[in-house]
Amino acid sequence: MTLKTLGNSDLNITPIGIGAWAIGGGKWQFAWGPQDDDESVAAIRAGLDRGINWIDTAAVYGLGHSETVVGRAIEGLATRPYIFTKCSLVWDESGKISHNLLAASIAREAESSLKRLKVDAVDLYQIHWPAWQGGPESASPGSIEEAVGALAKLREQGKIRHIGVSNFDAVQMQRARAVAPITSLQPPYSLLARGIETSTLPFALEHGIGVIVYSPMASGLLSGAMTRERIAALAQDDWRRNTPNFQDPLLSRNLQLVEVLRAVGRRHNATPGEVAIAWTLRNPAVTGAIVGVRSAQQVSGIAGAADVRLSPNEARAIDQQLVLQPA
Repeated sequence: MTLKTLGNSDLNITPIGIGAWAIGGGKWQFAWGPQDDDESVAAIRAGLDRGINWIDTAAVYGLGHSETVVGRAIEGLATRPYIFTKCSLVWDESGKISHNLLAASIAREAESSLKRLKVDAVDLYQIHWPAWQGGPESASPGSIEEAVGALAKLREQGKIRHIGVSNFDAVQMQRARAVAPITSLQPPYSLLARGIETSTLPFALEHGIGVIVYSPMASGLLSGAMTRERIAALAQDDWRRNTPNFQDPLLSRNLQLVEVLRAVGRRHNATPGEVAIAWTLRNPAVTGAIVGVRSAQQVSGIAGAADVRLSPNEARAIDQQLVLQPA
């Protein structure tokens, strides 16, 4: 895979990274249902065997469990992939998640992440959210400025190599970069989530901030493997069950879009999911895409996205499907 430099860093990353949200397992607020840890380790290693060179996780995924599984997967490897993780979401003994931007909290989170991952330093440490669940920033202790200052201190201490932000808009990125250099932004971006195209992506491109997008297949909906029957059979603790894109009327539109992706994919010997991922990589602001994998078999359906080059006509045909079948 062709490598691209992430923002102002020395991180040369593959166009696709391994996403570790779902491997956090079940029984927490944003779970994807139960997950076998051995399958998770096999999935990560299959991705690395295909040449992917970075893994993105977060402390909150599985309330620490995802980081533990990632640590197990990379332990003993001759060449370690880049490890990206996140802070600002913490939880109590009952599993209730809250948002904290205080410097002391972030310092504690970093230490815990390093222990779970079994590494001396994290390559990219990201503030997971600037605010929580649609609330104002003032509802959380601390501030963006305090959090970025804490990350700058961690970098000086050698515990993290680069600073990133996730789910920030242009104004929030500007505030963050006034405190310390920001290497990257991690936003949601897919054919079904394009709100960042207006100002967020242009800001990142203008200021040399790398972008690694998450959910390029809309949480698996555009993978080509999702059917009405499979959605109906999702585990009760799978958060996707209750989201509009997985319910009618949007579901019918989205499944029709998948058939357009499938038709385009046939010309490239690619899956619908690979076409959906490749569509996000077309944006000049996007450095890479995070793709979640839960089994080694799933890797074969996404790794080829890095080699798919959509023609202007193909991109128009995909966009036109959304115009013809609006939400």
